[in-house]
Amino acid sequence: MSDNKFLPKLSQNLLEILNDEEYYDVTIEVGNDPYVKIFRAHMVILNYRSLYLRRILSTNKKKNDETLTHIKLTNISPEIFQIILKYIYGGKLSLEEYDASHVVKIMVAASELSLQELIPHSQSFLIDNQANWIEQNFISIYQTSFEKKTLISLLRHDNLQMNGIQAWEHVLKWGLAQNPELPSDPANFSKDDFNVLKNTIQQCIPFIKFFTLSSKEFLGKVLPYKKILPKELYKELLKIFLNHDYRPDELQMIKTISSESVSNSTANSNKQVEFTPKVDSISIDSIIIKTQHSELISKWIDRLEITDKAENSYEFKLIYRGSRDGFNAPRFHDFCDNKSHTIAILKVKDSHEILGGYNPIEWKSEGLGVTNDSFIFSFMNNENVEGYLLSRVMDKKHAINYKKKLGPSFGYGDLILLGKTCYVSDGKKFNKCYCKQSSYEKPIRKSEDKFFIEDYEVFQINSF
Repeated sequence: MSDNKFLPKLSQNLLEILNDEEYYDVTIEVGNDPYVKIFRAHMVILNYRSLYLRRILSTNKKKNDETLTHIKLTNISPEIFQIILKYIYGGKLSLEEYDASHVVKIMVAASELSLQELIPHSQSFLIDNQANWIEQNFISIYQTSFEKKTLISLLRHDNLQMNGIQAWEHVLKWGLAQNPELPSDPANFSKDDFNVLKNTIQQCIPFIKFFTLSSKEFLGKVLPYKKILPKELYKELLKIFLNHDYRPDELQMIKTISSESVSNSTANSNKQVEFTPKVDSISIDSIIIKTQHSELISKWIDRLEITDKAENSYEFKLIYRGSRDGFNAPRFHDFCDNKSHTIAILKVKDSHEILGGYNPIEWKSEGLGVTNDSFIFSFMNNENVEGYLLSRVMDKKHAINYKKKLGPSFGYGDLILLGKTCYVSDGKKFNKCYCKQSSYEKPIRKSEDKFFIEDYEVFQINSF
């Protein structure tokens, strides 16, 4: 039986407390003349529901003479605060009851009051249900006190069907609105004016589909602002519009533009807005590992601990699967040679155990690969990441084993996949493998005995 059935009653009781006229200990003055309203509330509830109000209350606690604590909120309208206050007490908010303009105001108020869970909830509601309204009212939206990260969230959302030139024009309008002292015509910009606008909008630029613009749109709308574009992006755009046969590597350009935007922001501002290029949660086409495995492997690539916040997101692109493409070394080398930044995943026969390794350099068919950045690992369970072992390369000169007769192999013996099918049962093929610590920090298996692999996959890792 689920205890959740009692939550509606709890919510109802808390809303009844909000309407209590006897035990309140806080008054909140909301709005500006001539429209001001006084709300009664309870310090203990506000303290635990809003980080912003907690900070105010901590410096303005009730005095010993029982004088009520009084708070002023001038940036929020009484109408919107009443909606927010019911949410604070009752934990419920049905955005379907309000028009889009009210939802925007609710989102802005939630941001000011540090009600963090309401911000993405409101954003998603608007984009999923009011995409047309957002496009038609973008000017009124950016004139509100939106943070840059909110604008980025709107730009990156798939359901917001703005084309490249629409997004660019909206971002320009938003940037100019943040800097009303700038001329409206870029022909009148000084060097400093371009720098101001560049610093304002540069973290939005990676989310604009410049490659979909027509030559006329580029010439009329983008070229006048060339001084605020990342250098690599501007070079690529010139190639596109001067050579119609040229096709850019959009994935690499997103990575380059994103890196340049973050670098410029760090150099030009002490207050950097959090920025992450558009990537959904890591999904992986695997019959061996799950998303949580790929997320942890991504952290290892960035040399992070399991408890650290991920810095980058990666696409795991399947390029080889033994059961699909063939259980032999020549097939592996046919598919994977000359490909870099790969993860090999091996499933141990009759076990939940998973083994694997990361090779940042290209696979070859002879010799040894030299790198400081490879690692091998094991998971004891293919359902979760508990009980993992990570071992980084210790002897970089013998990091990768390129022998033609082997599948993906690491070190002299640390993770060696023999290239021939060694065992067949019920029509299934199995390869032999062994792990003997040599070139890496520690062994990833307790036993050095040979064992069978029932399948293995190789993924190429692409960074966004």
